[in-house]
Amino acid sequence: MSLAQEWDSLKAPPKKDVQPAPQVGAKAPTHPSLTLPTDKPTIIAFLRHCGCPFAEKTFKALSKLSTQHPNIHFVAVSHSSSEATERWVVNVGGNWDVSVVIDEERDLYALFGLPLSSTWHVFSPMALYGTLQLGKAENIWNRPTESGSRWQTAGAFAIDENGFVRWRHVAARADDLPDWDAAVQSVGVTPRPKPPPPVRTEGFL
Repeated sequence: MSLAQEWDSLKAPPKKDVQPAPQVGAKAPTHPSLTLPTDKPTIIAFLRHCGCPFAEKTFKALSKLSTQHPNIHFVAVSHSSSEATERWVVNVGGNWDVSVVIDEERDLYALFGLPLSSTWHVFSPMALYGTLQLGKAENIWNRPTESGSRWQTAGAFAIDENGFVRWRHVAARADDLPDWDAAVQSVGVTPRPKPPPPVRTEGFL
């Protein structure tokens, strides 16, 4: 990774003909690069860029869900290069049962209504605070950005086995993460119960 690559990630990429994001209940867009099975539902996450801490948080959540729900097909879409994405996936812990789709031209992002974002979307006080909190709470920080754009909006969709959208999330800020339990429930699957939070002992010992 070089300083030039980091600088390139801040340059606005070419604009695409972005379609409206599919509404819940509508037929999901189709594309030769994206195969949707007809025997089980699919949950798709469109990542910001490889190196983004929120993309890492999203990918780790998707990987965990893929081991808990083998009856759901999980897909992560990356617009970073295949080489950069492969290295990043290994560095963040592996993909488990998540299919990774490379979309360097961002055609799938445009098809699902995910445009380039604004400066406020990326650098607002709330987004920057969210970055700091994620790092402190989960030790997930920015990694080097080898390729991809920091301006790409993230999003996620749940699609049933008949190809209809049952849930969607278009990020309002860089730190705006999906509610994965809602995504899982939308396709008729019961989410795994979350473990209880650890007991805090400060002030008692």
